[in-house]
Amino acid sequence: MEILEVIKQQVESNPVLLYMKGSPDQPQCGFSAQASQALMACGERFAYIDILANPDIRANLPQYSDWPTFPQLFIGGELIGGCDIIIEMYQSGELMPLVKEAAVEEGQQEQA
Repeated sequence: MEILEVIKQQVESNPVLLYMKGSPDQPQCGFSAQASQALMACGERFAYIDILANPDIRANLPQYSDWPTFPQLFIGGELIGGCDIIIEMYQSGELMPLVKEAAVEEGQQEQA
């Protein structure tokens, strides 16, 4: 499968997906640490992909998303943005409802 198709499948099959450097419990950069902490504070499970362990994704994700930096957060298949946007949305109270709504929709799909 072509790498852009792999990325598309990952984005579409995970309601909340963070492409980051490292993992939430062992982030490999400060921006990824801040982004994952904001997501964890929302209290819902989220998927993540370590771009350092996936060089093809790291090289091609900016082309897919039209966003040049990492981390990158997708909710409901849509690019939300990078670290600054994630933190801003968390602090303003916008992030948690989006994450909660995506988690509820995922739960409804699993029950169907």
